[in-house]
Amino acid sequence: MTQEISSLEEMLDRIDGSADDEGQVSLGKIVESVGNRSFGPLLLMVGVIMTSPLSGMPGMPTIMGVLTLLIAGQLLFQRDHFWLPRWMLRRSVGHEKVRKAVKWLRPAARFIDRWLRPRLPVFVRGASIYLISAVCVVIAVVMPMMELVPFSVHAAGLAVTAFGLALISRDGLLALIAFIATAVIFTILFLQWG
Repeated sequence: MTQEISSLEEMLDRIDGSADDEGQVSLGKIVESVGNRSFGPLLLMVGVIMTSPLSGMPGMPTIMGVLTLLIAGQLLFQRDHFWLPRWMLRRSVGHEKVRKAVKWLRPAARFIDRWLRPRLPVFVRGASIYLISAVCVVIAVVMPMMELVPFSVHAAGLAVTAFGLALISRDGLLALIAFIATAVIFTILFLQWG
């Protein structure tokens, strides 16, 4: 059984260490390395990918949107473990690209990890978990359209990352900040689209 992830840097270590013998990193190996029973680390994983240079690859925001929808939807319906279709689990990218993305994210991960701690539990328990998953579902549904607005995928990735980190670290303050940031992001997007 995979030990629960407790920090962003630990998540990056697991993603970096999930390459196969041919130098490819599949989504299935990443999910296996972070654990398929923990929705917080899975949301964090998607958020990290969305904020990394990997999100610039054509189609990656849409794939991450589908993945976010699957994770958040299963969290919303209280599944006890995570499921993905096999075709999605087989999707892979070269380990060198993953390693560069992890290296790029590591300084920010160290900085963020120093600030996380359990606080304001009302925002990471009970009904708040449903609200987190519902907000992530909305982000996922809008994500394919975000490919058209520069840097909006990164902003959405930051929100999903914050929600994942909040669930992992039981940091309600971070969840509250993520709710506010998501509201601001959507307001800006709707003003641009309107």
